[in-house]
Amino acid sequence: MSSIYDFSADTITGDSKKLSDYSGKVLLIVNTASKCGLTPQFRGLEDLYQQYKDQGLVILGFPCNQFAGQEPGSEVDIAEFCQLNYGVSFPMFAKIEVNGDHTHPLYQYLKQQAPGLMGSKSIKWNFTKFLISPDGRQIKRFAPTDAPEKLKHDIELLLS
Repeated sequence: MSSIYDFSADTITGDSKKLSDYSGKVLLIVNTASKCGLTPQFRGLEDLYQQYKDQGLVILGFPCNQFAGQEPGSEVDIAEFCQLNYGVSFPMFAKIEVNGDHTHPLYQYLKQQAPGLMGSKSIKWNFTKFLISPDGRQIKRFAPTDAPEKLKHDIELLLS
């Protein structure tokens, strides 16, 4: 695979979605959880999406239950929680695994292209963020504790 746009994933409603549909957009891909201390980041992510979506930013949320069982619900539960509590309107996808033997191919690629601290390939926690350039080739990784608003400068650089 040579680009992020070579992948597809199931949406939270069960439809298959090609990431090539987002070609030419700045993407922010985040593994999420509804019952995590970092869950309030949904608000910041939605704020970023509202601020920059008309300029070409798309945020893609990938729920994951691999960290302390903090995303135990069904896709319906997750979608309702995100919408009711945080007004999430950016695309959400079906629950996936981001580490281990069943890692989603998209996350295998992301971890290869943008390793974490000291070259680590694993995702350490919920709300790890990957910022992808419009051509799908430049990928920058942000820690779970990096607040969404801290990404504004990097997003603006890619949008310009």
